[in-house]
Amino acid sequence: MTSSVLTSQFGLAEKLTATPAERALVKKLDAALERVEQGLKREMRFADQVADVTATYLLDAGGKRVRPVLTLLAAELGGGVNDEVITAAQVIEITHLASLYHDDVMDDAPLRRGVTSAQLVWGNSVAVLTGDLLFARASQLIAGLGERAIRLQADTFERLCLGQLHETIGPREGEDAVEHYLKVLADKTGSLIAAAAQFGVAFSGAPAEFEPAVLEFGERIGVAFQLVDDVIDLSTADAETGKKPGTDLRAGVVTMPLLKLRAQAATDAGAAELLAYLEARVIGAGEDVDVSEGVGRLRAHAVTAATLDDAREWARQAVAALAPLPEGPVKKALTRFADSVVNRTS
Repeated sequence: MTSSVLTSQFGLAEKLTATPAERALVKKLDAALERVEQGLKREMRFADQVADVTATYLLDAGGKRVRPVLTLLAAELGGGVNDEVITAAQVIEITHLASLYHDDVMDDAPLRRGVTSAQLVWGNSVAVLTGDLLFARASQLIAGLGERAIRLQADTFERLCLGQLHETIGPREGEDAVEHYLKVLADKTGSLIAAAAQFGVAFSGAPAEFEPAVLEFGERIGVAFQLVDDVIDLSTADAETGKKPGTDLRAGVVTMPLLKLRAQAATDAGAAELLAYLEARVIGAGEDVDVSEGVGRLRAHAVTAATLDDAREWARQAVAALAPLPEGPVKKALTRFADSVVNRTS
């Protein structure tokens, strides 16, 4: 994946070309993303024949590099990209990749980024240990950025673990399932995206008062990102998404459309009938079972459109959080970043 492709995935190359300043920003992002990418290939090797293969497996499979892009954009609020910002962007992406190895083991996911998931290739133990190795490498890199960076990384890692724990246990008795789910998304997805933005501000010498704005932006856009993922799971375009439509639904993974359907089923006969159909014929179905009818019915149901509306509202709030930032190409790019998150199809 080249850096020009990376920027174009967020609409930056096409939409930020109205002024010389915006064209200059895109050029800087391209160059910085290339540095991040080359650094990832270097830092995710361990001088070990087995680890070098397993650790780079998901890196080589591709990915959008959402988090490092955000680090680089946020850095432009200060002195721009420097060596510390590049390192921070690499730490964020390595941490993200490490979490994917663990997530796929816990979810027993068959595919990741269009390839067979690591635990199906090498087994659960190797996949978990590979994730651990990547967390260790991220910690080594962040240590070079000082005590504050270490604390920020540790706080984020704690939230990632808490989010996964709460997702695994589920809501407590009497707890609202939707609110519980949104908290899980904020911890599992929003915290790392927020950290990505904060790192960009912190290590570029940007004014400290910008940090709360980008933190709120990152966390809210992280929730929006995952809500869109819930909708994408019901997409028909498996070639774009890298997994079969309804993968999460088949596996019984909690998603917002399913939560909304369950809530609506209590008072709506049509929703109750669809939920019963999904529970009988889709959720828990084997890979050899055709679940396209159930996936299509949930995709067409109002709860899926409502989930997409929720994602757009979280993105709107994310953009609103940027109000304290100065007007200019960086703020415009962050706004476009938010637009691209809710309008993506993969």
